[in-house]
Amino acid sequence: MRLAAVPRLDHDPIKSNRIMLWKRLSGRIFLRRTGIHFAGKCSKGPSCDRRRPASSQIRKRTRVQLYLPIADIPVNVFLILAMGAAVGFVSGMFGIGGGFLMTPLLIFIGIAPAVAVATVTSHIAASSFSGALSYWRKRAVDPMLAVILLSGGIIGTVFGVSTFTRLRSLGQLDLLIALSYLVLLSGVGAAMSWEGLRAMLRARQGRTVPLRRSGGHGWVHGLPLKIRFKRSKIYLSAIPVIAIGLLIGFIGAIMGIGGGFILVPLLIYLLRVPTSTVIGTSMVLTLITMTFATVLHAATNHLVDAVLALILMTGGVTGAQFGARAGQRIRGEHLRLLLGLLILAVGTRFAIELGIRPADLYTVHDATGGT
Repeated sequence: MRLAAVPRLDHDPIKSNRIMLWKRLSGRIFLRRTGIHFAGKCSKGPSCDRRRPASSQIRKRTRVQLYLPIADIPVNVFLILAMGAAVGFVSGMFGIGGGFLMTPLLIFIGIAPAVAVATVTSHIAASSFSGALSYWRKRAVDPMLAVILLSGGIIGTVFGVSTFTRLRSLGQLDLLIALSYLVLLSGVGAAMSWEGLRAMLRARQGRTVPLRRSGGHGWVHGLPLKIRFKRSKIYLSAIPVIAIGLLIGFIGAIMGIGGGFILVPLLIYLLRVPTSTVIGTSMVLTLITMTFATVLHAATNHLVDAVLALILMTGGVTGAQFGARAGQRIRGEHLRLLLGLLILAVGTRFAIELGIRPADLYTVHDATGGT
């Protein structure tokens, strides 16, 4: 049996219409007072033009911004994560710390050079740990070579941090960082790109040139205190190895770089270390020296931004694992050419940035505190 719909006795259609009309009017008044407008509801005129930017302002506020306490600047979290992952991938692929790429990127987005250098050291240490662990498992690290490099790298890091602090007190640190990046990146990138291109052309013509030429070792291999490195299958003096570690530690502490783009060419072309062990050994040196530099920067200069470092570490550790796998599948000459082109591109971008931005090296203040 079906029940018929019986109209309510207390239902008043006129009263219901009045209530609905009142709700619509009150809703429009509320939206106008709060400044919220919908597309298509605004009439033509100057008042409508003033209301339209509200939607773009609301969209801008929805971006995930995070305030960095030490750098004193708000940044996009996802942008920093993407930068950390990309640099970590490059670090694991080429066996470098990635600081030569990360430090300029942070400077480009507005972070002070001193904070960028001190903070990037922690990111380099994290990404190098992941990559070094991957190469260690694959037996692509020479332990003896890494230990001797570290003996000079630790000393160089101490001198580098002390020089960093001194230059910062004199007000010349930013200029030194800019000029150092311009010279090092352009010179090393051009040299590695040219050599890698020549190696590829010779390989295509069937004329392969070994890295360790018989009878062509030069003066480096005639120095005393020789040690046999079994994993790398070389026999040379410990003096140039310690000197290279000292140089890498000093430059890394001042510029916030792992020094891999300098260390790898020196080990390959000067000491004739095979490419199979160069990358893993350089990552071990980068890991320990950058960890030590992070502790010294945090203790002496107080410039390490922990929030920024944590975001960079999160992306860097993830990207380094994928980069290490990709680096094992690329031939040595191709790897050197790609690394040289990448370094040269960053150096060119840094030179353009220095040319475009005004050089406000000096600021004149009056006695009342105005500029």
